[in-house]
Amino acid sequence: MFTGLVEAIGTVSSLEPLDTSSSGGGGTSLTISDCEDILADVHLGDSISVNGTCLTVTTFDKTSFKAGVAPETLRRTNLGSLETNSRVNLERAVLGETRMGGHFVQGHVDTIAKILSVTPDGNALTVRLQPREIEVMRYIVEKGFVALDGASLTVTKVVDGPDGYFEVMLIAYTQDKIVTAAKKAGDDVNVEIDMVGKYVEKSVQAYFAGTGGGDISILEKMVSRLVDEKLKR
Repeated sequence: MFTGLVEAIGTVSSLEPLDTSSSGGGGTSLTISDCEDILADVHLGDSISVNGTCLTVTTFDKTSFKAGVAPETLRRTNLGSLETNSRVNLERAVLGETRMGGHFVQGHVDTIAKILSVTPDGNALTVRLQPREIEVMRYIVEKGFVALDGASLTVTKVVDGPDGYFEVMLIAYTQDKIVTAAKKAGDDVNVEIDMVGKYVEKSVQAYFAGTGGGDISILEKMVSRLVDEKLKR
């Protein structure tokens, strides 16, 4: 579990294909350097979030660590597009006494989003993104949380539909702390949806499946009625 508060920015120093006969199954061995600040208390088997993806430390020294990346992870995240000298957001797994300055982040990337635009707003940046799997937009709400490359950010705008998108704002302080601020239109960003929304959806579906004979349209009709009443006011 993570908080979405990036602790350090590391540098990819090497990417080595894993033997297809090994447990890695043809993935990649990723070495990340220049991250001594987060390695003082590291142990083998610890979890570190790399661009929002939970990876397991397999070897380490004072300034770098290595982690294996499975083929499925390469397909589902932007780790497959990393190159030598790429910079990545890093965060250690939380401790029991950690302050939750961000939100609960699992390090399980839901989809990749493409940056549509980056627009200056004073000393802040407004970033517009469109998810590859557009259906995840149902979990994204204005003023809600989303993790982008592992950084906990607040959603400032949501536009639904087949070409839906959402926006976040990066204040000046955040721009200096995460790699996402340096990305441009066309670049990919890892997205993890706030898990609370998924649990709420599952609970509501289960409730109406039990009370309505499995007819989820009851919920849809109820929501539609509430929206109609709101619009009449």
